Amino acid sequence: MPSKTTVFTALAAILVMFAASASADKDKAGFTRIAPDEIKWMDRPGYDGVKFAVVHGDPSKPGLYVIRAKFSPGAMTRPHWHPEERYVTVLQGTWYGGEGDNFEPDKTEPIKAGTFVIHPAKAHHYDGAKDEEVIVQIVGIGPSATNLVHPEQGNTGKSKK
Repeated sequence: MPSKTTVFTALAAILVMFAASASADKDKAGFTRIAPDEIKWMDRPGYDGVKFAVVHGDPSKPGLYVIRAKFSPGAMTRPHWHPEERYVTVLQGTWYGGEGDNFEPDKTEPIKAGTFVIHPAKAHHYDGAKDEEVIVQIVGIGPSATNLVHPEQGNTGKSKK
């Protein structure tokens, strides 16, 4: 079983890789625009059915970051927590979220597209999709980390449809 330090180090290295993938040029007035078809979705080892994209910043470093997570139907993260407060907007589909240390997909609450959610720092939770693809945008102040409550269970599981 990998230690939390090993998991954090691996995730930080992956997030650095993501940060380089989402760069966009500023226009002459200093504005940056990234169209949906310019988002570079990346797989993350151990996150079956979930893709990630860094839109702005670098979650592994101090400062503001903006990332997106795309959940395929039935894909959910297992219970975990983050050291920083996170601000989440559901961009597409109905996202499902649950709280606590036990993975119980049938007890999740539906969170519809357009909804804004604040995840408190260190709050244990799990989330993902059920019947459709879901995309969420997550904003926070890094450095970020994902700490599994039960590392032996892995990062993701399946929702029951």
